[in-house]
Amino acid sequence: MQRRTILAAGAVAGVLALTGCGGGGGGGGDAGMDSRGEITIWYSNNAAEIAWGEQMVEAWNADNPDEQIKAQEIPAGASSEEVIGAAITAGNAPCLIFNTSPAAVPGFQKQGGLVNLSEFEDGDDYITGRSGEVAEQYRSEDGGFYQLPWKSNPVMIFYNKDMFTQAGLDAENPPLSTYDEFLETARALKTAGVAPYAINPAPTSEFFQSWFDFYPLYAAQTGGTLLVEDGAATFDSEDGQAVAEFWRTLYEEQLAGQEQYQGDAFADGYAAMSIVGPWAIDVYGEDVNWGAVPVPTQQGTAPEETWTFSDAKNVGLFTACDNKATAWDVLKFATSEEQDGIWLEETGQMPMRENLTETYADYFEANPAYEQFGDQTSRTVEVPNVPNSVEIWQVFRDGYSESVIFGEEEIDAFLSDTAAEVDELAAG
Repeated sequence: MQRRTILAAGAVAGVLALTGCGGGGGGGGDAGMDSRGEITIWYSNNAAEIAWGEQMVEAWNADNPDEQIKAQEIPAGASSEEVIGAAITAGNAPCLIFNTSPAAVPGFQKQGGLVNLSEFEDGDDYITGRSGEVAEQYRSEDGGFYQLPWKSNPVMIFYNKDMFTQAGLDAENPPLSTYDEFLETARALKTAGVAPYAINPAPTSEFFQSWFDFYPLYAAQTGGTLLVEDGAATFDSEDGQAVAEFWRTLYEEQLAGQEQYQGDAFADGYAAMSIVGPWAIDVYGEDVNWGAVPVPTQQGTAPEETWTFSDAKNVGLFTACDNKATAWDVLKFATSEEQDGIWLEETGQMPMRENLTETYADYFEANPAYEQFGDQTSRTVEVPNVPNSVEIWQVFRDGYSESVIFGEEEIDAFLSDTAAEVDELAAG
């Protein structure tokens, strides 16, 4: 994940020493479902999310003296997923983690670390009432919600307007809608020498990197198809072929780089375009004269009909929590209309709330750069909630890298061979 915090390696073991963080030990699946009292939560360690978390905790604690929240940043480790997994194993996970990757949920669930939120009397109604149809992507195979859909960063194409102008391109209405247009634009940027590459997604092998090259375009090309549906891979298809061939052309013509860039390629002017979410608006700020458009499709799709990848982070309620009734109430408070509005103001990330742009019309009127992302949240595809999710994405990434990025295998073979492996992994 391009915005995911990569934490200092080697500190996962430190989580094992955090005894008592969960409000009292290992706990069972149903233990404490009706219990109330003090809870501990973790949130992400970037400044905007900390600011939101601190005010949320202060507001709750002021009104709930007998059910106080103790909050901290997620502890350091090689990745947040490893930290959370280690805490589950140790039995000292906190009650709530506001930084739970949907791809990791099947693994955490298999560990017995997550509470089924559907077991709360109002669990399903609250989750589906807040998020609408998009919530269904987050149900597990047993029909329960082991995560609350929280916030989305729907990815789009950011482009450098100054570079487009220098290359003789229309910077206000860039020709980027179809694959042919996108490729011609990329060639014009390369020929003009405005940047070493037209676009430069990370070519590295981490399982999540395909969420920022193949998957957004696949979501758009298919009108919202997940990588795996009904227990089977979907990408060994004409649409999968079209997306893979598009990226292969970009790499083959050196319009995208095959070596890792140390830094932010878009911010540093190393690439004229990037695939990122609304968090980037604040990051790039006034340093880049940027514009944003939906990801392309083979024949072109109207913006209001274009799908993309959600780049979501959700909230898990963990079985180590003694006071699950309090934790559930805190979770609902933290995702209330008021708190979602504060979240939007503080972070510029999109709450997974139905009718988002209408609910916060004043915010989007005052912050028009975010409005297209707010509209895009209703057309987002998540990583499939299936067994072996991370392993599936790693298998996909390995095959994609070999075939698409480096051209060492035919795309047909990559799609069919990888689909067979994914089917086997998805079977559990």
